[in-house]
Amino acid sequence: MKMEDDADIREQIFHNTVRENIIFLLLLLLLYVSSYAIIRRFRRQDREDYFSTDEDEVTVYRISLWLCTFSLAVSVGSALLLPISILSNEILLYYPNSYYVKWLNSSLIQGLWNHVFLFSNLSLFVLLPFAYLFTESEGFTGYRKGLMARVYETFVVLCLLAVVLLGMTYVMSALIDKEQSNIYRLLNLWSYYLPFLYSCISFIGVLMLLLCTPLGFVRLFGVVGQFLVKPQFLRDLNEEFLVARLEEDCVRRRLSQARATSKSYVSPAPMCRLPIHPGCEDDVMENPSNGLMTLQNGALQSGLGERLSEIQSRRKVLDKQRHTSSLQRNLMYPVAMLLLCAMTAVTVLMVLQNTLELLIGIKALPLSTRQFTLGISSLSKLGPVGAALEIALIFYLIATSSVGLYTLPVLSRMRPRTKMTSLTHIIANCGLVLILSSALPLLSRILGITNFDLLGDFGRIEWLGNFKIVLLYNIVFAASATLCLANKFTATVRRELYARLKSFLLTLLHKPRVRHSTSWISSSSSLTSGKED
Repeated sequence: MKMEDDADIREQIFHNTVRENIIFLLLLLLLYVSSYAIIRRFRRQDREDYFSTDEDEVTVYRISLWLCTFSLAVSVGSALLLPISILSNEILLYYPNSYYVKWLNSSLIQGLWNHVFLFSNLSLFVLLPFAYLFTESEGFTGYRKGLMARVYETFVVLCLLAVVLLGMTYVMSALIDKEQSNIYRLLNLWSYYLPFLYSCISFIGVLMLLLCTPLGFVRLFGVVGQFLVKPQFLRDLNEEFLVARLEEDCVRRRLSQARATSKSYVSPAPMCRLPIHPGCEDDVMENPSNGLMTLQNGALQSGLGERLSEIQSRRKVLDKQRHTSSLQRNLMYPVAMLLLCAMTAVTVLMVLQNTLELLIGIKALPLSTRQFTLGISSLSKLGPVGAALEIALIFYLIATSSVGLYTLPVLSRMRPRTKMTSLTHIIANCGLVLILSSALPLLSRILGITNFDLLGDFGRIEWLGNFKIVLLYNIVFAASATLCLANKFTATVRRELYARLKSFLLTLLHKPRVRHSTSWISSSSSLTSGKED
């Protein structure tokens, strides 16, 4: 009987392991397909990829693209770790004996965290550097050109880069952790240096999130305003659409005539002054002779073409606004703005509460020190409502950090564009997204957005146990978010106050000059009259 029980236990462990690996494989395939669709939307399709005549270049491009897709899939999985874990805990809490959730257990979630941590390190330190070096390689001088020559060069350069990186890591660890012996570092090369290096990268990633997330709070209002139709009161959209269409027809006829006759003028002459910017009827040219109608030859055709494109874009916007229902036009935009304001306010308030709890000593540091089991108790005081709010706030942080990342001055040039992003820019963006997504669970736990413990090696990052660093991150995030929002909503008022104050000071400075000139004129006139007498 004991042997049968042992066999049953081993068989159950085997089946659980197979089931977990199948679930991981299906999840990876789903993330890989979605990541490939995203990269396919942004990648540039020209002679450097599948349209190249060189078979080696095509192979190199495909391999690098597959590595980038895998890295992006790992990034998405890293960003979804906390939402999946919180949702799984609530499901097991309310349906503990359900047959349909027997596959969902603590071992599955723990394995998911471990796999994501492993693949994040693999993508960041091996796959993405290999993809970039592989695209830039040409083969060693004097060696036969071909695909294998580029592979050998890539491996050699990657090994040299790894040696340099390990040397820098050794120096940094010796400066930071002076108590650890050098023999221990040398004997535990893999188990010590890789977590330490990833700890440094995660520290930089959390710092980048602290910089870009408050900027994303502000920028997201404008992004949402671009996709939703703003309520336009006291406007006749049908009349504006007809005006734009007539203007488009007129400019198209002028452009056709200029191309056909190659004349330096247009006929008939414009009946009114054209606005400088489409949609700004009050912004007109002061001198029409210096405007579009005075251009000649190719400059005239180019100016008319640009003007036609602007009018067409404005007509499309008016047509979209015209066909939207009044309920959607007057309700969706205010509701979306109020929802963004509420999400931002709740996030800042939770960070302030977490800061006070850290100072008082109620809240523990985010460093994981115990084994967590799913389905024991809810992690939020509000139950499922609080869990749903935490998931919504985590997705909100994902959206704001993604938007704010490309608002930074240096990184704004690396923003991917549809059908216009080269492979090197795709590799760089995948690296940035991987760093930020790997740091997102740490940031959510540091700021107190959720109480879910960091599982696996994520919870063993050493600087998470430093009280000063955690408290500093909370204070910096709360202060920067508050300042950015205050700057956003008070910018118009501050500009108006500055303009009024400037005009008032100019008026005060102008009055003494007028009085002085008036007194000088009166004195000179009295002298003149005295001379005449």
